[in-house]
Amino acid sequence: MSEFRSGFVCFVGRPNTGKSTLTNAMVGQKIAITSSRPQTTRHTIRGIVHREHAQLILVDTPGLHRPRTLLGQRLNDLVRDTYSEVDVIAMCVPADEKIGPGDRWIIEQIKLMAPKTTLLGVVTKIDKVSRDQIAHQLVAVSELLGPDADVVPVSAVKGEQVETLVDVIASKMPEGPAFYPDGELTDEPEETLMAELIREAALEGVRDELPHSLAVVIEEILPREVDADDPNAKSAKDMLDVHALLYVERPSQKAIIIGKGGARLKEVGTNARKQIEHILGTRIYLHLHVKVAKDWQRDPKQLGKLGF
Repeated sequence: MSEFRSGFVCFVGRPNTGKSTLTNAMVGQKIAITSSRPQTTRHTIRGIVHREHAQLILVDTPGLHRPRTLLGQRLNDLVRDTYSEVDVIAMCVPADEKIGPGDRWIIEQIKLMAPKTTLLGVVTKIDKVSRDQIAHQLVAVSELLGPDADVVPVSAVKGEQVETLVDVIASKMPEGPAFYPDGELTDEPEETLMAELIREAALEGVRDELPHSLAVVIEEILPREVDADDPNAKSAKDMLDVHALLYVERPSQKAIIIGKGGARLKEVGTNARKQIEHILGTRIYLHLHVKVAKDWQRDPKQLGKLGF
């Protein structure tokens, strides 16, 4: 009987290389928000992968980038701390994009920050290209990472090779007991997950100016107060009232989020509510309010208030 292995793994790569989608595929449920926008992930969400022979804790960090604001600097510090603490760093490169300066810069940073951490290559989105292109990219990623690094091709969307990747990562983990009880999927507080899902819904289909400027704070979560005489009292009995504030930096951004006659904010609420109910397993009533906090990304006091 082979020994049980457990440890921490961090997916890295340029924006939109499939890191969050891969996290969700390995965990088996959505715990990381996915978006085609850079810097979508703001927190190190830990997904927990349970298998008979291993437990992998996936640390989904914000992407490493050249920072332009105090928020950017703080996100980078978060990434640096994570790199030095995990057992394996898995570099994600899409099968349908050439390796570029951004990829080389990330590898340089990893080798500087965590020279002793095991490095692994993941060629993502293999469902989008031919076999020849996959083979070509495997060679290119191998050359990028060096001869000692394994490289695994996967399609998180189609579920192809996801279990192979789990096995390869597990083989590189130290022997040891599970860190979390079976069935737990993340150690992230529910409020953080809710805030991230609301952010994801709000970023859906908006212009480039918004992603960095949007922060979401869950103000309070209360059991729904029900009037005994209300004919809908029974159906509302187990509902939760969730109050959330969406912070932007300028009034023009507030207008984008709210939309004409409040239509967009209503849509954001509907989409986020479905996702949150799925994770919590209970019905919620979502109250969303949009506020302007001028240039909060550059203001240490406001950053602290917003949880950064």
